[in-house]
Amino acid sequence: MAAPPAESPLILISNDDGIDAPGIRALTAALDGLGELMVVAPAQEQSAVGHAITVRMPVRAHERTMEVPSGTVPAYAVTGTPADCIKLAITQLTPRRPALIVSGINRGPNTAVNVIYSGTVSAATEGAISGIDAMAVSLCKWKAEAAADYEAAGRYARRMAEEILAQGLPPGVLLNVNVPDQPYRDIRGIAITRQARSRWEESFEARTDPLQRPYYWMAGTFVNLDEGDNTDIEAVEGGYVSATPLQLDLTAHDHLQALRKWTW
Repeated sequence: MAAPPAESPLILISNDDGIDAPGIRALTAALDGLGELMVVAPAQEQSAVGHAITVRMPVRAHERTMEVPSGTVPAYAVTGTPADCIKLAITQLTPRRPALIVSGINRGPNTAVNVIYSGTVSAATEGAISGIDAMAVSLCKWKAEAAADYEAAGRYARRMAEEILAQGLPPGVLLNVNVPDQPYRDIRGIAITRQARSRWEESFEARTDPLQRPYYWMAGTFVNLDEGDNTDIEAVEGGYVSATPLQLDLTAHDHLQALRKWTW
């Protein structure tokens, strides 16, 4: 007697740009046919919220669908953060435990220090916390006035999702993927990279609203502090897709012994 067919892997898709963002629609279409897909994403844009979760107000999930080439995919628009979406999805909304979580496609790079602020990366991080393989995908394009082309990012997202499903990631590790803003044919391949050191130098412009009340508008300049090799920034600037393994353990292990010698 033949063995029953293996159950199709459930792939959970989320983002921080909101469920109506073109990036998540492109990602869902790119993953069509790879497994059983389900989308659980913020109802509104949640960029740069980091790993915030909602604890003092209710979180609501509104049922929807998302179109893909083969038909439609079940979807939920959640009144919360990307981390809320993953928590709610895996405990209440998905029919079974996901085999993979893919977050994106974010508009704008999530290289270097941006991984700390990114809701896109945090959705994948929440998956890793729950012991589920997870990947965050970003298209390195800033300018909002020009239409973004997600075709190359979608193709690489599918290629890398296939590999994660086949190989699996180590416990507590997620993959942070940044794709150059270039046509697919011009991208030079995939580079396994480390997170570059960087910071944002912020400034706040003082303004006044129509009622003459003061408020402040934040701006900032990105500063790359890392001229070394094999960084995520270097790879993207060189035309490669950057794939950086990130871990949940933030301990600076190299400095444990030195700190133990301090006079506490």
